[in-house]
Amino acid sequence: MISLQARGTHKREESSRVYAIVRCGGRQEKVALDDVLTIDKLATEEEGATITLPALLVVDGETVITDASGYQVTAEVVGPAAGPKINMIHYRNKTGYKRRQGHRQKYTQIRVTGIEKA
Repeated sequence: MISLQARGTHKREESSRVYAIVRCGGRQEKVALDDVLTIDKLATEEEGATITLPALLVVDGETVITDASGYQVTAEVVGPAAGPKINMIHYRNKTGYKRRQGHRQKYTQIRVTGIEKA
């Protein structure tokens, strides 16, 4: 027999998984070991290259380190990626003016390889 729980109550499994909040491309991302992130295109986009990202917050089980200036996250470049195609149409009424333009944002995928104290 399956036991049902009330809505909004669920069992939370406590894990000792280490994760960090990093600054990357003007945004903040939550990363853990072996996570694959899609970030803005990097200038050094060689596949297999190693990059370091500054950690803003590190959580290790019950320990929360808010001043994580001594920590850094290392990641390796997996490869390039592209976002969805965005089509734009400019149209002026009664003049015959029509213009189409498309855009596809370029990204880089990275895999987190370590969260350690610098």
